[in-house]
Amino acid sequence: MNEFIYALVSVLVVSLVSFVGVVALSLKADRLKKILLPLVSFSAGALLGDVFIHLLPEVFDKAGFGLNIGGFVLLGIGFSFIVEKFVHWRHCHVLTSDKHPHPFATMNLVGDGVHNFIDGLIIGASYLVSFPVGVATTIAVFLHEIPQEIGDFGVLIHGGFTRGKALMMNFLIALTSIFGVMIVFVLGKIDGLELFLVPFAAGTFLYIAGSDLIPELHKEVGLKSAFWQFLCLLFGVAVMYSLVFIG
Repeated sequence: MNEFIYALVSVLVVSLVSFVGVVALSLKADRLKKILLPLVSFSAGALLGDVFIHLLPEVFDKAGFGLNIGGFVLLGIGFSFIVEKFVHWRHCHVLTSDKHPHPFATMNLVGDGVHNFIDGLIIGASYLVSFPVGVATTIAVFLHEIPQEIGDFGVLIHGGFTRGKALMMNFLIALTSIFGVMIVFVLGKIDGLELFLVPFAAGTFLYIAGSDLIPELHKEVGLKSAFWQFLCLLFGVAVMYSLVFIG
C-alpha cells in the first residue's frame, strides 16, 4: 500500500508539469530557448543516469543479464519508435481554426496520452523494485516532462486550441499516468512483472534520450554551447548517482 501511495503521489506531481505552458507564455522566444537547451541536456543526462545507475543494475541484480532482459530493452525502444511514428502521422486539407483543430494536435494528445500511461506503468514498476529506484525514475520523468510539455502546449496552440483549452487538455491527458500506476499494482501479484517493465522502461528512456533529446542539442554547434550542454548532461547523471544513497 505504501508503494502504491508513493507512486500515485509521484504521477500526480509529474502531471502538474502540464501547466508549465503558462510559464512559457510569459517568456520571450530567445529567453525560452536559452532555458530549454540546458534543461534538455539535464533531462537527457537524468534519463541515461536512471537507466544505467538504477533501472538496469536493479534488474541485473535480480535476474542477471540474459536474452529476455535485453529483448525487453529492445522492445521498449521499438515501442517508443512506433508511438512516435504514430504521433507524426498527420494530414489535413482544412484550415486550422477553433472549430477545427488540426489533426496533428489531436494526434499529439493521443500520443501524449499513451506516453503518460507508459510513464505511470514505469513509475509504478519502479516503486515495486524499491523506493530509491521509484524516486530516481520519478525525477527523471519529471525533468523530461518539462521541455516536452512546453512543446506539447505549443503544438496545441498551433493546432487551433485556445490557451485555456490547451492547458486543460494537457493536464487531463497527463492524468492517464494514474491508470498506468493502477494497472501495475492490480497486476503487481504477477511474479516477475517488474523484470519486464523495468527493462522496458530502460528501453523507452534510451530512445527518448538518444532519439529525441540529444539530436536537439546538436542543432546548437557553438563550442561554448556544447560545453554547457555537456556539463548539464553530466549534472543530470550526477543527480541520478546521488540518489543511490537514498535509504
